[in-house]
Amino acid sequence: MRDDQGLREDAGVTAFDPGLDVRPLREPLGFAYGPGVFGPAPERRSLDAIRPSLRDPGCTGPDPVYAIVMDVGREEHRPALLGRHLLFGVVTYAAGRLGDEPVRSQGHVHRVAPHSGWAPPELYEIWAGRAVVYMQERAADDPGRCFAIEAGPGEVVVVPPGWAHATVSADAREPMTFGAWCDREYGFEYAEVRARGGLAWFPLLSAEGRIAWQDNPRYRAPALVERRARAYPELGLVAGEPIYRTFVRDPEAVQWVSDPARVAHVWPGFEP
Repeated sequence: MRDDQGLREDAGVTAFDPGLDVRPLREPLGFAYGPGVFGPAPERRSLDAIRPSLRDPGCTGPDPVYAIVMDVGREEHRPALLGRHLLFGVVTYAAGRLGDEPVRSQGHVHRVAPHSGWAPPELYEIWAGRAVVYMQERAADDPGRCFAIEAGPGEVVVVPPGWAHATVSADAREPMTFGAWCDREYGFEYAEVRARGGLAWFPLLSAEGRIAWQDNPRYRAPALVERRARAYPELGLVAGEPIYRTFVRDPEAVQWVSDPARVAHVWPGFEP
């Protein structure tokens, strides 16, 4: 049974239904696509690939760390996605930990998209597990404002244009999966983050499984703001509506992902 907000009841357990038949797999990490859904073979990020951004580059942990597919969707939507420069991606993380850190991505900034002239924003939606999306205004010695936004299944997080960010699994006991709206001309810039050995704050995982944050001494880091995910009415998002269904209902509703200028008034001073 499923309601309009993507919550599905399976054998008495409430799960999130993103409205797109893409199912994460554990062994090996990857995805299965349902009828009428397109998508590529997964890319699997090795532990060696993300070591330069970890607090302890020599740590042990799951390998691969995560699997990612960029450009998935329903076949009937492919022309609209192409025409609107929109791309939907899905990522699944392994359970476990990376030394004293949770499983996470390495941190990056989005490359400027030639068609828009903006380093595009990103719209995340958690599908399974718990996540913290960490972000900072700049990948520079002074990173500006820093936020750690916790989210669970069905909750969304917006990373504003040009911000450096990483996604963290907040529960080492289970895999974590999320979907995201991205610009089709996406690109990731790692150099500034790697030059500083990571982002301005490292997530550390206690023996009890709780996340605490430690500042990276290579930055002049201000205070870290930790908060729960929120609604984004200023961006036209409907609370509780799966973001792929938002596109199906009204493609214009997520067009700001690939055309950030249409909501340019929102970005100055934006708080995720």
